[in-house]
Amino acid sequence: MALVLLGLLAASAVLACEMSRWGAVPVALIAMLRGAWLARTYTRLPRRSLAWPMEGDLLVDGHRVDAVHLHWRGPFAFLGCTDGQGDRQRLAWWPDTLSRTTRRELRLAVNSAPNAPSIASMAP
Repeated sequence: MALVLLGLLAASAVLACEMSRWGAVPVALIAMLRGAWLARTYTRLPRRSLAWPMEGDLLVDGHRVDAVHLHWRGPFAFLGCTDGQGDRQRLAWWPDTLSRTTRRELRLAVNSAPNAPSIASMAP
């Protein structure tokens, strides 16, 4: 829904600028169509499955992954890892997709992993 809204906002921005009408209308149409196409594309993506057993490695869609790195930017969470074929996987969560307890579980699971990077909990 947000991508459709961004497409509409882009179209209105193009129409509001000082571009000539014969050039602005096609660009605005392209912006609206692109926003709708991106929204359709992203809603059709399959859901990802993430499982982290207590005594094991992270499983993404049932496959073991290595080199797990969790990065927080405020309320946003970004998880990077490498699968068995050496391909890089990236997962991102918005604040409304993870509950407070799920965010805490994810943070604890990454910190307790055997290959987790050691980061000091306090400044020196």
